[in-house]
Amino acid sequence: MGTQESLIVAGAEREDEDDGGYRLALALSDAKRMDTAGNARMEGDARARKPARVLVVDDEAPVRTMMAAALERQGYKVDQASDGRDALEALEMNTFNLVLTDIVMPDVNGIALLERIHALQPNLPVVMVTAVHDISVAIDSMRRGAYDYLLKPFEREQLLSTVERALSHRQALEETQNYHQSLEKMVRARTEMLRHAMEDLEHSYDVTLEALGDALDLKDSETEGHSKRVTAYAIALARAMGIPPEEIKIIARGAFLHDIGKMAIPDEILRKPGRLSVEEQELMREHCSRGYNMLRKIPFLAGAAEIVFCHQEHFDGNGYPNHLAGRQIPIGARIFAVADTLDAITSDRPYRKARGFDAAREEILRCSGTQFDPAVVEVFLKIPNELWQELRSEISGQHMRFSTFDMARTQAAS
Repeated sequence: MGTQESLIVAGAEREDEDDGGYRLALALSDAKRMDTAGNARMEGDARARKPARVLVVDDEAPVRTMMAAALERQGYKVDQASDGRDALEALEMNTFNLVLTDIVMPDVNGIALLERIHALQPNLPVVMVTAVHDISVAIDSMRRGAYDYLLKPFEREQLLSTVERALSHRQALEETQNYHQSLEKMVRARTEMLRHAMEDLEHSYDVTLEALGDALDLKDSETEGHSKRVTAYAIALARAMGIPPEEIKIIARGAFLHDIGKMAIPDEILRKPGRLSVEEQELMREHCSRGYNMLRKIPFLAGAAEIVFCHQEHFDGNGYPNHLAGRQIPIGARIFAVADTLDAITSDRPYRKARGFDAAREEILRCSGTQFDPAVVEVFLKIPNELWQELRSEISGQHMRFSTFDMARTQAAS
């Protein structure tokens, strides 16, 4: 029997010969350690209920037998493998808490076995047990994922201490992993709750905006229903242009609130039946900036405020209030301009009767490149009149309540 086997056997024989003294002293020492750490006591109880399973891999039968015997006396469940190939088969068949493996073995050596284990079960600790007294081998093993490196010959206490540390390390990894999984699950649940809460809050905002729009309709009865119709038209046109769903919601709010600045315009100007004077026209044009200033400080309406500010700008730069041109004008405002004109032409006014959708198409095409963005006009002309008529009927119908913001949310979800 070799030196290393003698040291392992010596430890086992000492335990058998001094059963009354050595084992009692060991038990008292363990009891004291458990009393100073409640967590250690619970871990010991759990291990007693379900002993850790250890795989011992060594091509020398006496060595692995003695190691297995020493571990089994401590309550561990031990399996043995004579080489790396047998060890891989055992790992496929069973679940282990720890692997102790020699390095120099035929066929699959200990380093190759370590790499396979680390790739398949990264949380499974592996302790290299070998007679190779070469620090470079130990360093290489640790770099490849080994938990520890145990040199032969070793005392029984060294073996048990190394095994205990390795198992504690695995338990810590599992507890950390379980904690992270629980934390991720909790974060997902809280995120879902927050999403629902934000949806409810967003719905409440939109209900408030609709009430505000209704108030505006009461102030300017000539354009009753205009805000809802132009919003529906803008949503349909934005979707046809491939605008992202989140931007469609911004466009919907901007379109719906485009005339909100008129709340600050005096009634005698807003409801004047005849032509406005130059001074009155200048005051009326302030509704863009007034509406913008009303909305820009509200975080969820910041994007909509830009559309309100620019909804009277023309593609050629001849609009107001800032004479923006081309892509300087937000895409939502360029889309709105077409939708607004579509509704204006097809709606009754005190000074003229409504005209048909064909007439609106002709006028919008005529103003392409001047008042309107040609790219928006091109998409608009591809949409059949039936869609615009259907949207107008749904919004104007008395048989149902139509929410343009519900339409925007539907577009975003689809």
